Amino acid sequence: MKSTLKKLLPFAVVGVMSGATTVGALQYFNHDSNNGDQSYFTKSASSVSFAGMNSGAVGDDFVKAAKTTVPAVVTIKNYQSRTSSRASEQDMFDFFFGDPFGGKGQQRQKQQQTPDNMPSGMGSGVIISPDGYIISNNHVVAGANKLEVVLSNKKSYIATLIGTDPNTDISLLKIEEKGLPYLNFANSDNIDVGQWVLAVGNPLGLNSTVTAGIVSAKGRGIGILSSQGKAANPIESFIQTDAAINPGNSGGALVNTNGDLIGINSAIQSTTGYYQGYGFAVPANLARKIVEDIKNFGIVQRGFLGVTSLDLSNDQLVAAYNKQEKANLKVGSGVLVTGFGENSGAESSGLKKGDIINKIDNIAITDFADLSMAVGSKRPGDKVQVTYSRNGKDTTTTVTLRDQKGGTSTRTKADLSVSEKIGAEFEPLSERFKTDYGLNSGVVAKNVTEGSEIAKIGIVDNYIVVEINGKPVNSQKDVEKVLDKYSGNVSVKFVDAYGQIYTRGFKMP
Repeated sequence: MKSTLKKLLPFAVVGVMSGATTVGALQYFNHDSNNGDQSYFTKSASSVSFAGMNSGAVGDDFVKAAKTTVPAVVTIKNYQSRTSSRASEQDMFDFFFGDPFGGKGQQRQKQQQTPDNMPSGMGSGVIISPDGYIISNNHVVAGANKLEVVLSNKKSYIATLIGTDPNTDISLLKIEEKGLPYLNFANSDNIDVGQWVLAVGNPLGLNSTVTAGIVSAKGRGIGILSSQGKAANPIESFIQTDAAINPGNSGGALVNTNGDLIGINSAIQSTTGYYQGYGFAVPANLARKIVEDIKNFGIVQRGFLGVTSLDLSNDQLVAAYNKQEKANLKVGSGVLVTGFGENSGAESSGLKKGDIINKIDNIAITDFADLSMAVGSKRPGDKVQVTYSRNGKDTTTTVTLRDQKGGTSTRTKADLSVSEKIGAEFEPLSERFKTDYGLNSGVVAKNVTEGSEIAKIGIVDNYIVVEINGKPVNSQKDVEKVLDKYSGNVSVKFVDAYGQIYTRGFKMP
């Protein structure tokens, strides 16, 4: 019973960050060349507009939107080492939504060796400032030793990876160039279901491809990020579209008929690994917040309510909860508070177990995706108005959001722990295991973050780290002792799942 409940009832910690994820999303593009050097880092006075009902006008709008969008969408080539086991763009689509090769696609690709001069994966990106900042997906850049950006005019650049966020599947890159075409973020809250949209990217190696469709739904939570296990506190509130999206579209733009960026394309839902009518994009508002955090602070600033919760719209979760707790909850709208974390801002503000959250800042909360998005656009220290129902009566209280450690201040890279800097946690290796495998030391890597320094050298969950900088490590504290306040090159000796021993290095962030 308990194991079933764990599968069905992930009382998600409502940690929330500012972010963005999955299929489709573009920034608002400024059409007026006289407006100066306005980039996404500045506010745009323009608002989202909608396609008209006249079919001829819509066709004209498609042409206009395509002409303004295509020059700002780039191809991103991900180069990895021959021994890298990180997933390619194709792998990610297969992992999320089914492998067209009957489950053998990932195994086949991992066994192949990619020549050093050939990319291991390809995706898309969107230029969001004239000086070369580019937004894409985290999974497009994950594991890269080198990232090449190719513009629509075929000019090529080597990009610097500024930062990534697995919790929203967003990344920020930069190329050294000026006067580039770019898109500005639009207000994605203003989009409507049924609105015409275009998806622009580079699917299946076909550069600068434009497809059209409508917004099929808003606020979709489809479990992509949590199912892969790389997102500790995923935010999923995707824009769903039926514009054709295929592998290679990831990181590309979802725009309205004005060419305004409303989302970043991230994933498809498919039984074959290819387009079947369901695409998902990270909303522009979330994506913008994530890249602004990365640019200004070096890391994403995540605000948390500090509650564990149950999505009352999910009938399976509600049924499992009722069996476990011998309760009689009804399937409906809202999020049930099932508990609190340490230093919880929600608990301090008066919320109690059993309360049902139905509004954040007067925005209706119908399910967990709504709650994630509402809190995910905030930072530690921000205050939100939480409306909840208790015994049939609605009450509103003010909650000050906190970070995972209970703080209310923004943090920079300098404030990060060793595990946060290198992208992994470590558990002790049992003495029995050491004896059986002839090891004198070792820790087990856990919660390895996509695109982190540890991941880049080929370490994944459950690999064994034996030494760091020539010193044996047997605990998390040992790792921290070696690397705390350390700068320079780091040498890591580790053992993979097949017992092969490697020594590789990275530069300490």
